[in-house]
Amino acid sequence: MMNSKPLAETLRPINLDEYIGQEHLIGKNAILRQAIEGNAIPSMILWGPPGVGKTTLAYIISQSLSRPFYTLSAISSGVKDVRNVIDIAKTGNQAILFIDEIHRFSKSQQDSLLGAVEKGIVTLIGATTENPSFEVISPLLSRCQVYILKPLEKEHLDILVKRAVQYYLNEKKIEIKVDEHEALYRISGGDARKLYNAIELIVSTENKAKVTITNKSALHIIQQNLAIYDKQGEMHYDIISAFIKSMRGSDPNAAVYWLARMVEAGEDPKFIARRMLILAAEDIGNANPNALLLANACFDAINKIGWPEGRIILSQTAVYLATSPKSNSTYLAIKDAEQLIRKTGDLAVPLALRNAPTKLMKDLGYAKDYQYAHQFDGNFVELEFLPDKIKGTKIYDPGNNPHELKTRSWLKSLWKKKYGY
Repeated sequence: MMNSKPLAETLRPINLDEYIGQEHLIGKNAILRQAIEGNAIPSMILWGPPGVGKTTLAYIISQSLSRPFYTLSAISSGVKDVRNVIDIAKTGNQAILFIDEIHRFSKSQQDSLLGAVEKGIVTLIGATTENPSFEVISPLLSRCQVYILKPLEKEHLDILVKRAVQYYLNEKKIEIKVDEHEALYRISGGDARKLYNAIELIVSTENKAKVTITNKSALHIIQQNLAIYDKQGEMHYDIISAFIKSMRGSDPNAAVYWLARMVEAGEDPKFIARRMLILAAEDIGNANPNALLLANACFDAINKIGWPEGRIILSQTAVYLATSPKSNSTYLAIKDAEQLIRKTGDLAVPLALRNAPTKLMKDLGYAKDYQYAHQFDGNFVELEFLPDKIKGTKIYDPGNNPHELKTRSWLKSLWKKKYGY
C-alpha cells in the first residue's frame, strides 16, 4: 500500500548538503550559506518560480540554526494569526516565521509584521513567485534581503529522479527504470514538486513491481489523470503561459478561453492584468503604442471596478492585445544594449553631451559642441550621441509593421546611411 505522505514531502531535503540547486546562494562560500553558518541570517524574501525549494530552504535554515520555526500560509492566514505567532515568539529565542505566498498578504497583514521584524522578535522568511517590488510593501521590503531562486536545471532534475528511483527500490520494493526523461522534465517544467508528483502518479497507476517510464507512458498517464497530478493547483502557471502565448500569437479566441479558465479558477485579477502590461510592451511595443496605454488602464480599472465586472475589462484588453500588430523591437533593443554594455564596459560620455553646471566644466569643454535640436530646421541636427568606440551602432531596429515602417522611413531621412535604416 502506498504511503499517504506525498513523495515530494517524503523526499524533502533536511539539510543543506541534501538540497539541490541554488548554488549561487548556498554553494560553497555563497552568500546565504555563509550567513547560515555564521548564525546571522537577515529577514529575507525568497523569490522564484514554484517547486525550486523556497519552503524547503526556509525549513533547512531553521533546523540548521536550531531556532523555533513557525509557518503561515498567506492564503489561509490573517492578521490575527500573525499576531498569535508573534506573541508566542516573544517568549522564545530568535524564532523564524515563514510565510508562504507572502505576495497574497494584504497591506494590513504585511503591516502587522513590521514591528516584530524591526525589533528582531522574529526573523521573517517570505516566499513568493511574484516580484516582491510590486507585492511587498516598501517598509517591509526595506527590512528584508531579497534572494532570487533560479529554475532547476537538467542536472538537478537528474538527481531528483535518481532519489525517487532509489526510494521506491529501498522502501517500496518497486523497481523503476527510466528509459526516457524528456517527457518527465517537460511535464515538470523544472518544478521539483511536479516532477515527484508525476513519478508518484505513474508508479501508482502502473501498480507493478517493475515500472518502465518512457516519454509515451509518462504523457499518457499524466494526461489521463491531470486533476490528480495538479493537486497543488500549480497548473495556473501553465495556463497563464498559454494565455500570454495566445495573445502573442494573435489568437483572441484562445486568449479569452485561457482568461476564462483563470477567472473560473479564482485567479488574482491583478496577476492577469500585470502579465498583460508586460506583454503590451514586450510583444506589441511600438507596432501599436496604444496597447500599453490600454493595458495600464485595465490594471487601474479592475482596482476601481472590482469583481465580477472586472473580468469584462480583462476580456476587452486581452482581445485588443491579441488583435494588435506585434513587434518585439524595443524589447530586443534593450537586450542588445545591455549586451553591448557588458561587452564594452562603461564608456565615457562624449564631451558635447556632458552636463556643465560650473565654469570649470565649461572651460574643460563640457557641452561646448552640443547643438540644440530645436534651433534647426525640422528640430534635428546631426550630432554624435554614442560614445566614440561604438558610434554608428544600430541598437533599435524597427519592426516590419505599418507604424514602425513609418518610423524606419523617418529615421532614414534623418540619419541617411549612418545607422543603416
